[in-house]
Amino acid sequence: MSGRVRTRDLPVFPVTADPVRPEVPPNVKAVDHELTPEGPEDGPRIGLVTLGCDKNTVDSERMMAALVGHGARVSSAVEGADVVIINTCGFISDAKEQSVEAILEACHLKEEGRTRAVVAVGCMVQRYKEELAAEIPEVDLFLGLTEMQSLVPELRERGLIPDVPAGVPNMERSLRVLSTDTPHTSHLKISEGCDHTCAFCAIPHMRGLHRSAPVEELVREALELERRGVRELNVISQDTTWYGRDLRRTAVRDAGPGGTPAPTPLLPDLLRALLDGTSIPWYRLFYMYPSGITPELVELLASEPRLLPYLDMPIQHGSDSMLKRMRRPERQATIRDRVGRLREAIPELVLRTTVIVGFPDETDREFEEMLDLLREVRFERVGAFPYSLEEGTPAAEMEGHLSEGEKRDRLTVLMDLQREISFEQNEALIGRTQRVLIDRRTDDDAEYVAEGRTPGQALDVDGITRIVEAADDPPTPGEMIDVEIVDALEYDLIARPIRR
Repeated sequence: MSGRVRTRDLPVFPVTADPVRPEVPPNVKAVDHELTPEGPEDGPRIGLVTLGCDKNTVDSERMMAALVGHGARVSSAVEGADVVIINTCGFISDAKEQSVEAILEACHLKEEGRTRAVVAVGCMVQRYKEELAAEIPEVDLFLGLTEMQSLVPELRERGLIPDVPAGVPNMERSLRVLSTDTPHTSHLKISEGCDHTCAFCAIPHMRGLHRSAPVEELVREALELERRGVRELNVISQDTTWYGRDLRRTAVRDAGPGGTPAPTPLLPDLLRALLDGTSIPWYRLFYMYPSGITPELVELLASEPRLLPYLDMPIQHGSDSMLKRMRRPERQATIRDRVGRLREAIPELVLRTTVIVGFPDETDREFEEMLDLLREVRFERVGAFPYSLEEGTPAAEMEGHLSEGEKRDRLTVLMDLQREISFEQNEALIGRTQRVLIDRRTDDDAEYVAEGRTPGQALDVDGITRIVEAADDPPTPGEMIDVEIVDALEYDLIARPIRR
């Protein structure tokens, strides 16, 4: 483990054999962020390594804020750190292997006297705490997701961070320290856990049942992020459309038989509150189950320009028999209905989805049915990954598991199809004007001056827009400019700024 470590070794969706952009080699790690050190110069140094998805990134940002609030200096540099914290991922086997490897590397630093303590937290610890403690006794502290509020008290009790007066930020507050190299883009996690029982997924075992955060706390967090310079906020959860349903169930229960439940918010209410309470220009919605997309939500998306015409809508498969076996709540008819309603109401809509290939007993016919649905719907973005067996899930006990070779072959076929669709969709944009959020300047590139993204391109998981020349000075990160699309690649766009 070097002095500069990855804070997210996996993208929002697991790496597939087909990279997001064609010039990226297949074995590249998806995201490589370096945290700018935060906190007092003379404070104890904390090296924080975050593995996994965007939800883990938010958890780490909250940990960073709590630690900085207690006098620590936090960064991604583990070399020279007094304490190394690994925020683990337990979603798929590769993620678990990366988490274990990161823990072992941190323990090696401890054995050599180069760090005082090693802490492992997060999803994998939540599920395998006892096993990890038995196998890696060198770790000083294991905290699962339900115990992470104890991080600061535990470190303070061990003398690893200062004891400071009460009233500083803690794990229960929304205060966060932005951890990415694009601080103008961030995530708002609106709920925790999941009520669905998908056959392939272990997330409910790790994060529990769905729990919505209060609207007022989310608005306060979004406003704080805006003050820190965030211009694009990605709304995330395990199922974003499920927001508020737990609150409504609680209200009905509390009202009792024959009582009138207190009014509770659902997703459209939360989105309106965010729009009213902040001036953030771009809100992007992720993890929108098709079955939860209501007419009210479609109308809101169509009428509010700050809600980007972009929707991440995971379907996981395109065959009804396979969707039933996966225990998914949708079927082909639901998917077609929601896509039709959305495209009719929002002509500029960009749809992203994710699918699994090689689920147990997937037949050639079922795989072809998925390809047929992708040809019909023509999602602009598709993230595909091979089925990964997760112990404790219903799918792990199913018969008919496909070989890794079969899964890879099907993945290649699917991504070849999607590459064609993506290129055709991008070509149709040539000559069009698009708004672009600049992510970075490319001063060392002779051909392009900057990289950014249109409303149809999400950070890390989609393509980018390359800016070929500057109108005056090269645009700066966080700036929004109008461009003309002048060329298209399979995943990326080439654009020229429009001179005003």
